[in-house]
Amino acid sequence: MTEERMSGAALIIRALQDQGVDTIFGYPGGAVLPIYDEIFKQNQLRHILARQEGGAVHAAEGYARSTGKVGVVLVTSGPGATNAVTGLTDALMDSIPIICFTGQVPTHLIGNDAFQEADTTGITRPCTKHNYLIKSPDDVARVVHEAFMVATSGRPGPVVIDVPKDVQFAEGVYQPPSTVRHRSYNPQTEPSSGKIDEALDMLAAAKKPVFYVGGGVINAGPEASETLVKLVHTTGYPCTQTLMGLGAFPGSDPLSVGMLGMHGMYEANLAMHQSDLIVCVGARFDDRVTGRIDAFAPNAKKIHIDIDPSSINKNVHVDLPIIGDCGVVLTQLLDGWNAKGLKADGAAISAWWEQINGWRERKCLSYVQGKDIIKPQYALERLQAHMDKDPREGYITTEVGQHQMWAAQHLKFEKPNHWMTSGGLGTMGYGLPAAIGVQIAHPDALVVDVSGEASFLMNMQEMSSAAQYKTPIKVFILNNEWMGMVRQWQELLHGGRYAESY
Repeated sequence: MTEERMSGAALIIRALQDQGVDTIFGYPGGAVLPIYDEIFKQNQLRHILARQEGGAVHAAEGYARSTGKVGVVLVTSGPGATNAVTGLTDALMDSIPIICFTGQVPTHLIGNDAFQEADTTGITRPCTKHNYLIKSPDDVARVVHEAFMVATSGRPGPVVIDVPKDVQFAEGVYQPPSTVRHRSYNPQTEPSSGKIDEALDMLAAAKKPVFYVGGGVINAGPEASETLVKLVHTTGYPCTQTLMGLGAFPGSDPLSVGMLGMHGMYEANLAMHQSDLIVCVGARFDDRVTGRIDAFAPNAKKIHIDIDPSSINKNVHVDLPIIGDCGVVLTQLLDGWNAKGLKADGAAISAWWEQINGWRERKCLSYVQGKDIIKPQYALERLQAHMDKDPREGYITTEVGQHQMWAAQHLKFEKPNHWMTSGGLGTMGYGLPAAIGVQIAHPDALVVDVSGEASFLMNMQEMSSAAQYKTPIKVFILNNEWMGMVRQWQELLHGGRYAESY
């Protein structure tokens, strides 16, 4: 077979095309102009011009989370790369597959403090799943294909590819995706059959069980969510979701006890606390869920299902770890339950639901809407009512703060991939560029960014991108003239001394 030789920049574009990429979010600069020149020469890849590199990464996150595809970003060297760090960290914390190409000074100038030079691989090592510095054009195609595999397999995450300018000009040989295999990275997707049998025994014996579901189920694809629904319905057990897991299980389902955690539902938190079995699926027992570790669910045995071995026993000791893809594990649990003819303890589960329904009667989200002030809960309920009337598919993004928690509590999430929020990092300014990314991916959808005025100001420059590409996003701002969440903590913990939060 004849070798295909082309410039490093052309190799990148060809590799992206072969990976099925249709959209790149980015901002040009001197160190990536050869790649931008190759983008100009073709029509298969669409480039979306952000107004700041951080906004480009958040837009790629919105695109990735709403489609299940990889978000691709292209930024220049130095400040272009450093501006992308917040978005990369956000993607790492929330397990979002991102490929970020960064320009770099020519290889002979690396380490010389050249103009717009930064140690991009060093800076991004803690905030990416993996990163590469390409030193030969012959490595370009292999690295790109390998990066896609790393970003999407196992626990998804961001990957940085740093490309010196001279490598972009030099000619190299193209390698198709089928010829590339990672030498050492091979995440486990199939669980141990013995672990599945043990989990089934624990499920059948439980008197007060609860499914605790996180974003890992959504990352495993829509089939995983469908299997989760079948398993929960088959057992009849309650299901609670994390902030990142909203939509993995339909919020309106009678077996859903809503979101748990610091800002979660009364009944969800009490169900977790008083349970005798927690089945954690694709979540990580983070501090906003557990509170004090020594007092968390003291009487519960714990099963933890996760594709990332490092997440298991990291925060909470569990009785049964199951390493594997959430969709695969859920399928095997459902098949095993049915094949063995297992039944829940009907009397015990009925009593458990009676207790949970008693907590539900507390109606923890109830409020009184007065005549003079529009309560944020009411505003969001009106937003939901208008979205329900709209025939278009609805997607929600948020910024970070009180409005984010109110949105999680009062909006409806029935399907996966329709709720985009910054969970782990809590990045103000996330929602607007993320909404643009969602709208680019779903041009006919209704996309709403629920925002607070402080968060909106963080990346408001991206309104220019929204206008340029005629993305009809809606921005729903709850303006209380404060940094609402900061003020709340100052009121609760600092004696009402509102330092710089107004």
